[in-house]
Amino acid sequence: MNIFVCIKQVPDTETKVTPNSDGTYIETSSIKWIMNPYDEYAVEQALLHKAANTGSTITVVRVGAVKDTEVLRTALAMGVDEAILVDAPDNLDSYQTAKAIKGAIEKSGKTADLILTGKQAIDDDCLQVPQLLAQLMELPSISVVVGFEGTGSDLTLRREVEGGAIEVYKTSGPCVVACNKGLNSPRYASLPGIMKAKKKPLAIHSLTDIGVNQDDVRVKYSNFVLPPEKPAGKKFEAMEEGQQAAVVAEVVGLLRTEAKVL
Repeated sequence: MNIFVCIKQVPDTETKVTPNSDGTYIETSSIKWIMNPYDEYAVEQALLHKAANTGSTITVVRVGAVKDTEVLRTALAMGVDEAILVDAPDNLDSYQTAKAIKGAIEKSGKTADLILTGKQAIDDDCLQVPQLLAQLMELPSISVVVGFEGTGSDLTLRREVEGGAIEVYKTSGPCVVACNKGLNSPRYASLPGIMKAKKKPLAIHSLTDIGVNQDDVRVKYSNFVLPPEKPAGKKFEAMEEGQQAAVVAEVVGLLRTEAKVL
């Protein structure tokens, strides 16, 4: 089986994010980058499926700036066989990203038997790329997957829906599966795995190489700004019993007139 995993490099959740000078994206010069957490479940599921299907290979694909390949090397160290990087701005829209992934898969010369992704990226939260990729490749797509069973291309998948219910799907690949947390427990890269990752194949393509251009832009970003700072809280003193009734009345009044929660 040829298994492909789509991963995204995102800012660490503890990173302080600020808009860049022209407001078209965030300032990236001092950001610590990590693998999108939902994509870790996709990588782990690919490794588990490979173990159950002798002779399978896993190729991880990332679309983004070439300045840092650490996330791809992390996936390789976990056990992925090879990696593809599409050198592109980090703020591509979802359609361009999906088309770039499709182009990278086709450029590899392999026919995808299974494509795994995270259900969403934690930076833009668009939840669009897996579905767009499936549409472009004319493949079935199952998202928010929390259960994965089967060998080869015959799969039984469980996905979460609103209200805590679980839907069960049976499909025969190729297909696109978007993974949710709880699907598995992603492994840590071992020291031998880290050393081996340095020698594993890493192909780099430009957007032009895979047939993506400016005509594919569907969304343009502008005017990135930080949310307004929260106003300082108000403190009320009501230590003595005679003050309490008046303070309670004042607080209720402010909740009605200022906070507008009553």
